Amino acid sequence: MQTLDEMLRGSLWAATLEPGQFEEARREIYERYVPLGGHALRAGDPADHWIGVIEGLVKMSVTRADGRQASFTGVTAGGWAGEGSLLRVGPWRYDGIAVRPTRLACMPRVTFERLLSSSLGFNRFLLQHLNARLSLFIGLVEFDRLLGPDARVARCLASLFDRDLYPTAGPVLRLNQEEVGLLSGLSRQRANAALHRLAAQGLLQVDFGSVTVLDLGGLRRYDGSAGRP
Repeated sequence: MQTLDEMLRGSLWAATLEPGQFEEARREIYERYVPLGGHALRAGDPADHWIGVIEGLVKMSVTRADGRQASFTGVTAGGWAGEGSLLRVGPWRYDGIAVRPTRLACMPRVTFERLLSSSLGFNRFLLQHLNARLSLFIGLVEFDRLLGPDARVARCLASLFDRDLYPTAGPVLRLNQEEVGLLSGLSRQRANAALHRLAAQGLLQVDFGSVTVLDLGGLRRYDGSAGRP
């Protein structure tokens, strides 16, 4: 089991800081446990900390008053989220729901703002991180509006391998079929069917509780138009 300290030292932003800056930030960052279905972030609450996932999975989404929900992305172990909201004063505009029991690293707003004002390296990291997040959301809009279920699952899985957002991602994703459905905005049954069609084309391997990516480039290009990317 990864510790909070190990996760922080392995984070991309940590490498941009001077040793003293990192140690000061490390003393202020704390760990928080979120049970399955609990809120890592809650829409309407003050955006007062930056979160990193030590272990687990958080789904970012919005829910309307009538119960309809739109999922944006998932944050896996090693990923950080919420930086956009910390760059302005106000509440969270979306929910972060733990899709499985999750351990979070929480950086208080005051720590985040101090690094922002004192570290050029941290600012450069944030620019790259925000650019990667923007590219991800543009891609999400594309496959949500233009692509079928198989391609949505393919692109959703591929998005979890962006090294700027998920630096520790490996070929094996510890996701079950229900979690893949939640992240891609599909039912469990449709996600299951899509996974097995993608597996039949040699793009991935489906096992109990996990998906192994065999052809990342193929997943990134997949549009379902001809069976193969």
